[in-house]
Amino acid sequence: MKRLLVPLAVAGLSAAAFATPATAAPSWVSDPLSPKPADAYSAAYFWLDANGAALKKATEFRVDAKDVPKLVHPQTTSADGKPGMTAPTGTTGAAPKSKNVNLPKTIGKVFFLDRSGNQRWCSATSIQARNRNLVATAGHCVYEQGKDVFAKWVFVPGYFQGKAPFGVYAGAYAFTAYDLDTYDDYDGDFAFVAVHNGFELAGEKTVTKAEFDKWAGDKWVKKHEITAKEFGTCVLNLGNCWSEGEDKPADQVGPDYPGAVVERDEVGEQAYKDAKTGRGNGYKFGEPETVPVTKAEYDAYKGPGAKDDTGGNYTITRFYTQKWLKPGTSRTFYQGEYVLGIAKDAGRLGDAVGGQGVAWNQPMGQKVTVFGYPAAPHPDGDKPFTGLTPKICAGRTGTKTYQVNMFKVETHQVLKCSMTGGSDGAPWLLRYDNNKRTGYVNGVTSLFHDQDGNDRIDFVSSAYFDGEVADVYDKANHAATKSIVGPGGELIGK
Repeated sequence: MKRLLVPLAVAGLSAAAFATPATAAPSWVSDPLSPKPADAYSAAYFWLDANGAALKKATEFRVDAKDVPKLVHPQTTSADGKPGMTAPTGTTGAAPKSKNVNLPKTIGKVFFLDRSGNQRWCSATSIQARNRNLVATAGHCVYEQGKDVFAKWVFVPGYFQGKAPFGVYAGAYAFTAYDLDTYDDYDGDFAFVAVHNGFELAGEKTVTKAEFDKWAGDKWVKKHEITAKEFGTCVLNLGNCWSEGEDKPADQVGPDYPGAVVERDEVGEQAYKDAKTGRGNGYKFGEPETVPVTKAEYDAYKGPGAKDDTGGNYTITRFYTQKWLKPGTSRTFYQGEYVLGIAKDAGRLGDAVGGQGVAWNQPMGQKVTVFGYPAAPHPDGDKPFTGLTPKICAGRTGTKTYQVNMFKVETHQVLKCSMTGGSDGAPWLLRYDNNKRTGYVNGVTSLFHDQDGNDRIDFVSSAYFDGEVADVYDKANHAATKSIVGPGGELIGK
């Protein structure tokens, strides 16, 4: 990259950190995404709820550019240190099979909310990390114009036609180049994101109010309609019941009004005794109802009924009078069920799907294999991709790097490829082994180009992975994350 030259101290990241001169400008930044378990839980649940409705609704993210940029001024790029790489890792234990036949399980989509609250996606991959928790993607798929991070950021490995076969991994911390964060410099358009353990929805169960109140995870109240009589019994037993709608004075009629509906109003004991018997507004509504209750229910009741604790036996007697209303204007009564959303810990990302290696300061002109989820149309309006399934580009990168005048780019590596927007963040894998489905990430798709002017994307470009990228990766490699749900599906911590 053009501003910061960070000397590479070692060929591998696991042995030591990189040395940076004391006078050098910072080369990396870190920003929180959802470090707290409660926020991570909320982000993951947002995307998985309603059978993944938000995942299916999301559309590809596109860089805001009026015209497709062109590559200009090819130049020779020299590495800023010795070549280095860290090896890919496999899964630990058996993992579900991916629907992406003959493709790496590591690749997938990152999902997030853009500045307008729209649901968006980019492409990404799991990479090798000491804590098995890192994702590599484009910086503009994490940082809004190089500044604030996007909301509800998650990674879905193995994404296939709206499904999350290995769970959803909420982002905890994002790491990127200082120049991207500070200057929106696309020579640093990459990011490494440390994610929490995966999250899956494992169903729901109905519980008591006490269990509901104690639950730290996702929970809600389901409502179903009941009759006025059932409502009275439910309220009498201090159940979770309520009414919706309002009885207006103009809606009150006499009992002989065609189709009139009778409701009951709870009143005090004396008002009930003073009420007449028969059909009419304010007349008695049935006999008083006396039910035994617990001490807690007895203390909680604040209505006009009569309470009795004789001999330690707690009862409540309730009294009702009639109210006649026009048909269609009466209240609707509901009773609720307390429901808990049960979540499942899917484990660490690298344990579930493995992680690709990472390489830096490599010679140009090498063969790479790119995996992404393109969906945007070409400039001429043709839309050959859906974004539902991953696609592949393979070829050799250019032997020189290029500038892009519409963006702050001086040293992008390039590849002939027709993938469109949505494949932003797609990994460029060196030495890809089709049998092992592994390689070394040596770039991520950043920009799309129409080089021959026929209104079709024909090249993609990526930041050149040099010692600065390795430095950022080293910082991300030490990030620690955690499980966000316990063995019972409960949220861990706040």
